[in-house]
Amino acid sequence: MTKIIAELCQNHNGDFSILKEMVHAASESGAAIVKIQSMLSKDLTHRPRFDFGDKDSLGKIKTIKRPFKTEYDRLKKLDLDDSMHYEFIELCKKYKVIAMTTIFSRSRLKFLETLNMDIIKVSSFDCSSHVLIKELADSKFKEIIVSTGCSFDDEIIKTTKILKKKKLTLMHCISIYPTPLNQINLNRINFLRSLCGSVGFSDHTNVSEHTIEASISALFYGIDYLERHFTILPQDQTKDGPVSLNPEQFKQLVRFSKISKKDLQDYIEDKVPNFELMKGKEKRKLSDIELLNRDYYRGRFASKDKEGNWIYNWEDITI
Repeated sequence: MTKIIAELCQNHNGDFSILKEMVHAASESGAAIVKIQSMLSKDLTHRPRFDFGDKDSLGKIKTIKRPFKTEYDRLKKLDLDDSMHYEFIELCKKYKVIAMTTIFSRSRLKFLETLNMDIIKVSSFDCSSHVLIKELADSKFKEIIVSTGCSFDDEIIKTTKILKKKKLTLMHCISIYPTPLNQINLNRINFLRSLCGSVGFSDHTNVSEHTIEASISALFYGIDYLERHFTILPQDQTKDGPVSLNPEQFKQLVRFSKISKKDLQDYIEDKVPNFELMKGKEKRKLSDIELLNRDYYRGRFASKDKEGNWIYNWEDITI
């Protein structure tokens, strides 16, 4: 049966009391796994070209505009310190869900190993960070989930080879927020399965427009994991609100994950007219939006050496 991951992401707004309620609510909603993000504002890199962005002579965006100070100030309020990580682990034990996090910089690996979690996730933008991937291959984590959005096929293949001795899941996703249905390319799951026995889907579609139809459709592919952003706050009160399920919607998704494939097929044929639209291709070129997002997010976080120099996750330099 597909394991459903509740991605808490930034929907706690930096308030640990809200995060506590989220873990409880996710457990009550049927989540098998509850995930946080172990990003720290101090690891945000300042790359001046994103302060102003860039367009060509026809007005087409060449570089995303995301000023460093604005982003730093926003992320600073969302930091979860080390003690909060330990408390998160205890909350997950209390509510009988598996705890998981996403790693964003190499410098956090040793600390995250002290949490004694069995499973860790790599974001789409680090699927191609093969130095980080090698360090994870040698880490204490028993299972690695690697998201593959914005990655090229050769990068995914190399990552799979590096992690061949680990229990590995390749997670299909489209790094467009929110993701239009005609960009989902669910057939990509078949390509990932040809590389790795365990596959999943991370759904970033707009909940108000499409509820859970993309997630239901992905379940039909027999995936091992399904990740959805989760919130207990109104959609307009968090940055990730538009792509996040509330507890009732999450419960509905969990119910769909437990029905037979035949019942799932009958439902899709009757209630999901966009299923064919969402199938797409197993292999495809990244869209302009995905390439822009890759350009910005790959290298957004990094580690510092003893001299204070930035070391990116793909740089083969000791930190």
